[in-house]
Amino acid sequence: MMFVMAAVMEGPLADLSAWKPTECSIAKAMDIVGTRSAILILREAYYGTTRFDGFAARVGITDAAVSGQLRKLTEAGLLSKRPYREEGKRTRHEYALTDMGRDLLPAVLALMQWGDTYLQPGPAPLLLVEESSGAPVRVQVRSERGREIDLDELGVRLNPDYARARSAK
Repeated sequence: MMFVMAAVMEGPLADLSAWKPTECSIAKAMDIVGTRSAILILREAYYGTTRFDGFAARVGITDAAVSGQLRKLTEAGLLSKRPYREEGKRTRHEYALTDMGRDLLPAVLALMQWGDTYLQPGPAPLLLVEESSGAPVRVQVRSERGREIDLDELGVRLNPDYARARSAK
C-alpha cells in the first residue's frame, strides 16, 4: 500500500470536492513566470545581466522572445527599465530587478536546488553559498519560529482577511 503525504487542509478546505482554487496565487504567479524563458531571464538578472544583448546571448532565445519576456516581466513589476546611451549610439534600456523581482529569488533558487538534486547526473554545476563565509545556502520551508516543516505538517487554511475582503465586495 502506498501512503500519500499531503498538506493538512483545514476547515472548509478539507473537502477538496467542495471548493475550487479560484484566485490561486500559484496560478497567478505562473501566468507571469511560468515559461522557461521568463525564469531564465530572471536567473540572468540575479546573476547581474542588465542589457538586452546579454539576456539574448545567455538565455539562448530569439531577440523577439527576449523582447516579449522583458516587456512582460517589466509590465508585471519584476523588472524596471532605465535608459542608457553609449557614445555615438541610440538610447537603449537596461533592466534591473525590483523588490518584487528580488522577492521571487527563493522560488527560483528552490527550482535550482530541486534540479540539482533530481535532474543533474552528477554534482550540481553551481554551489549556493553565503558570500562572506562560504557557508552553503539552502531553500527550506520553515515556520516563523524557525522549525523546518514537512509537507504533512503544513496546514492550509482560508485566510480570514481574504474571506472578509471578498464578502465585502
